[in-house]
Amino acid sequence: FGPLAFTKTYSMAGAAALAIIVIPILMGFWIRGKIPAETSNPLNRVLIKAYHPLLLRVLHWPKTTLLVAALSIFTVIWPLSQVGGEFLPKINEGDLLYMPSTLPGVSPAEAAALLQTTDKLIKSVPEVASVFGKTGKAETATDSAPLEMVETTIQLKPEDQWRPGMTIDKIIEELDRTVRLPGLANLWVPPIRNRIDMLSTGIKSPIGIKVSGTVLSDIDATAQSIEAVAKTVPGVVSALAERLEGGRYIDVDINREKASRYGMTVGDVQLFISSAIGGATVGETVEGVARYPINIRYPQDYRNSPQALKQMPILTPMKQQITLGDVADIKVVSGPTMLKTENARPASWIYIDARGRDMVSVVNDIKTAISQKVKLRPGTSVSFSGQFELLEHANKKLKLMVPMTVMIIFILLYLAFRRVDEALLILMSLPFALVGGIWFLYWQGFHMSVATGTGFIALAGVAAEFGVVMLMYLRHAIEVHPELSRKETFTPEGLDEALYHGAVLRVRPKAMTVAVIIAGLLPILWGTGAGSEVMSRIAAPMIGGMITAPLLSLFIIPAAYKLIWLRRHKKSVS
Repeated sequence: FGPLAFTKTYSMAGAAALAIIVIPILMGFWIRGKIPAETSNPLNRVLIKAYHPLLLRVLHWPKTTLLVAALSIFTVIWPLSQVGGEFLPKINEGDLLYMPSTLPGVSPAEAAALLQTTDKLIKSVPEVASVFGKTGKAETATDSAPLEMVETTIQLKPEDQWRPGMTIDKIIEELDRTVRLPGLANLWVPPIRNRIDMLSTGIKSPIGIKVSGTVLSDIDATAQSIEAVAKTVPGVVSALAERLEGGRYIDVDINREKASRYGMTVGDVQLFISSAIGGATVGETVEGVARYPINIRYPQDYRNSPQALKQMPILTPMKQQITLGDVADIKVVSGPTMLKTENARPASWIYIDARGRDMVSVVNDIKTAISQKVKLRPGTSVSFSGQFELLEHANKKLKLMVPMTVMIIFILLYLAFRRVDEALLILMSLPFALVGGIWFLYWQGFHMSVATGTGFIALAGVAAEFGVVMLMYLRHAIEVHPELSRKETFTPEGLDEALYHGAVLRVRPKAMTVAVIIAGLLPILWGTGAGSEVMSRIAAPMIGGMITAPLLSLFIIPAAYKLIWLRRHKKSVS
């Protein structure tokens, strides 16, 4: 959201410069003759006629007005309890990435067959245009993907070629029903979003759990217990914990005594093993301008099984021909398929995919289930990752930045009005402006996220601007009123008259501002292009707030300002 913040800041700075420098000059050139009154415009006359009786009642019962406004703030308790939370909404990137999780120990032939089967099943869905899958790692040292890691890129047809009523969520549900294979935990994610999540947290699923500890067996047992518990949580469609003990290794244990009988050291035997099995570079060949290393090792038949390794011939320094089994014990042992660490401790990751519920509610239910049903082994710890980790980091920043922003706004308001009570009036009335945004989110079925938080911040800025301008009009109306210039001639009726005239002047500008904001944001709310999911969440609080923010400016600010002035007059008289 950095570009959005910078763009808005530059736009506001440019608008402020135009308002101060250019607009007064243009007014001097273009505004000539008699200026029409506010009531001369037919539409404005209708708005003032509707505003007139309501404003009189508000000024007659200011305390009741503020009480109603305060009570209306409490109405958001219920929609807030129904609105879930997420880091960012699901974005339709046009394509999908299929990244299932499976148990370790799969052979290359089985992995290839599994990949072909899943590709064929995915292609059977009519909306799928092409499928390209891979399993295992690329030929680079920076790719640590195991053989059982499948990545299948799914390109979808244009939406106008989809079956009637199909959406991206329905396509994912159909793919999930179609690709049901034993031992596979399905995961369907947007490609770009998945790469960002993996680079940020290492977790490929929206919700991830990292189990850390010191003993691998304890970590593995705890992770499998959490996997079983997570599957019982409503909304979780798949959960799979990595198996740390699923690897199979050929262990060559060199017998020092036997090796010494043939004049060999441990280093000699290890050098033979690395050269005969892994290969040794003995030279290079030149093909044109390219040079290629020459690597030799024993044929495949000599090293394709533990029994073959035992019979592998060795030539000793004393020119005796023996076998590897004569100087070493060869056996197959179990071990970890991959060692992952988290904060310098071994860790196991659990991948969880949830649908039909918001992420925060699912994570809270999983936390509750873990605390009730899983007994952590000594030395093990559990932490949540994935998009939930990003959400927690964002919330921590907001908890720091929002109070600082509010303090800066208060200082600026105080510098503008030179009175603490007037600056507090603007700040204390801002929660009422957010009521409409919260109710609109609930009506649209949106969850709270970083995107909606950005919209609420923008709404608070607009509401503060509404309040500041209204307060300036009210102050000016009171200052020019003949009865309010001296406390001897001060009357409540004169105060109401001044507040009325000051507030009426804001009806037309307020209506224009609200109309422009709503007209500009409705296309964003209804948009369906790439990235529209995020933009609609930013626009929704603004549109909903345009219901309560004008009410704040037109009714609550005049009522509260009247009480402030009555309190000042009473204090000055006493």
